[in-house]
Amino acid sequence: MDGQKEGAMAQVTLRINGYAYVIGCQDGEEKHLEAMAAEVNRRIDGVRAAAGPSGEARMLVMASLLLADDLFETRARLQQLEAAEPGAAKPDPKLTRKLSRMAKRAEEIADGLEQP
Repeated sequence: MDGQKEGAMAQVTLRINGYAYVIGCQDGEEKHLEAMAAEVNRRIDGVRAAAGPSGEARMLVMASLLLADDLFETRARLQQLEAAEPGAAKPDPKLTRKLSRMAKRAEEIADGLEQP
């Protein structure tokens, strides 16, 4: 995985399940994308360990579903915290913004992978 900068936009080559994907990102987001790719690879390894080898598309779908499940549970927990009684601990607004940015970026990356 290496970062190749091009003007104001950076490009990162990510290796996911043995395949290289060039993804554009904002300058400074390269390490974050690499960390997300590592998490996707970790999920794919878990799917492979549980279900055995499968096709590329199936592995990516299964890993995506696992990540989406985690995101769904995190959002549900965040909503519970936001609905908590007055005086109860409120969620950190920075964490809320970060989770929203992560979800948006994950959706952008997924959209990019779907394009030929």
